[in-house]
Amino acid sequence: MSYVKYGISPQLVERIKLKLKNPATKDRVKKAVEGLTKADLQNRATIKRLMKQIAKALNEPLTSQQEEQFTDFILAQKIDPNNTFHLLKLWGMFR
Repeated sequence: MSYVKYGISPQLVERIKLKLKNPATKDRVKKAVEGLTKADLQNRATIKRLMKQIAKALNEPLTSQQEEQFTDFILAQKIDPNNTFHLLKLWGMFR
């Protein structure tokens, strides 16, 4: 639960995980993140735009502080969507 270090509430993460179990919602989120590159995930503006799209798809209003916390967390992870190890690490974090 390394996201807690960034001030992200475990209750919020659990709510989001529950909402992602709905196939229709999951598909909307998958479409939003489709085609992202490592450079996209290291760009603060792109991440913020993505966070707003995902929050809308999940019907989960985020405060500006929560957006900043998620953005900082994502930037710190240095995620490469083409690296299987990175994807497995993320999967383990939010299982």
